[in-house]
Amino acid sequence: MGEKLRSGDTLPAFTLELVGGGTTTLPTDLNTDFGVVLFYRGHW
Repeated sequence: MGEKLRSGDTLPAFTLELVGGGTTTLPTDLNTDFGVVLFYRGHW
């Protein structure tokens, strides 16, 4: 595991599998300088 991000750090690139199929690569697929990523584990 890498180091924790700090305020002002650049988000490193990573690829996520989407629930409906396909993938997205962050932050390159975002069309903005700012964004929020929410990880939801599901209902237990």
